Amino acid sequence: MENSKIIKRVFTGEVISTLMEKTITVNVNRMKPIKKYQKAIKVSHKYHVHDEKGIAKVGDMVEFTECRPLSKTKKWYLTKVLSK
Repeated sequence: MENSKIIKRVFTGEVISTLMEKTITVNVNRMKPIKKYQKAIKVSHKYHVHDEKGIAKVGDMVEFTECRPLSKTKKWYLTKVLSK
């Protein structure tokens, strides 16, 4: 079998909720180009991220990475807190 590396997605976003235990909700914004109108629109998406130690607070910028499913909606884990 070949040594194939699995590429895991990494995102950066802002923490918008820390109400759940060991889980944070992160909002990720990106610009999506619309070819027909030659413009870009802002698209946002929310992710549930596993935060084992509870170090992230609301308003922090965090980096998180894809992992195996931890629950029905949690498929990401916190890599690091970029800014508070």
